[in-house]
Amino acid sequence: MSETLTRPETVVQKEQYFSLSFVLSRVLNSGVIMSIEKNDQELKGLEKSIAKLTKTKYVSLFNSYTGAIHGALWGQDIRYQSSTRLNNPSEQEKKFLHWLGITLVAGTHVKLAYSFIALSGSNLRDVDQLVHETGGEAPVLILDFTELGFGPVAAIATNDENIWKKAERLKIFGAFDLQTMWTQEESEPELQPTAQFNYRLSPLVAACVKLTLLRRNLSS
Repeated sequence: MSETLTRPETVVQKEQYFSLSFVLSRVLNSGVIMSIEKNDQELKGLEKSIAKLTKTKYVSLFNSYTGAIHGALWGQDIRYQSSTRLNNPSEQEKKFLHWLGITLVAGTHVKLAYSFIALSGSNLRDVDQLVHETGGEAPVLILDFTELGFGPVAAIATNDENIWKKAERLKIFGAFDLQTMWTQEESEPELQPTAQFNYRLSPLVAACVKLTLLRRNLSS
């Protein structure tokens, strides 16, 4: 694949500068960068925040919108020579699914692969309403936090444990890989994909997004 999927670039508004600088200063002074333990806590903390926000049981984090799409599809066994449906897919989404060998169809007889919310400084305070309006349309909800300004970051939220497990398996150093490193025992090898991808989110970015979500109702 020649390019990473991203939503159209948005300029961070001047009124959001203080919020961005506050979050960055708090996170950079927290010790997240140096501490392996805090690194792990930040990823889990963001997962819990998103699960609470979306009222779902399982959340998987990705370092790009591309990764989240891939995880959502792979988690539902939508892969090469499969068919699926998307609401108003972008040209980039169409190209990515074509690259994966997945056919897009319009008929409602095929289930919707995922629903999607792009969050930015301008709509962050409305996230609860956006989730309420969008959640439940598909087995997976993708949230893209890239436009908050901390770098590419997205997540999938679902109530299906198998979708979550398969999405995590797709990531190098996802939940299952880290567990194997500590225990030296492979868990659920039947879920292992033929290839894994570098989709693991930076704990530093996760910390910034988590704090921004927590402060969303305090922003001006």
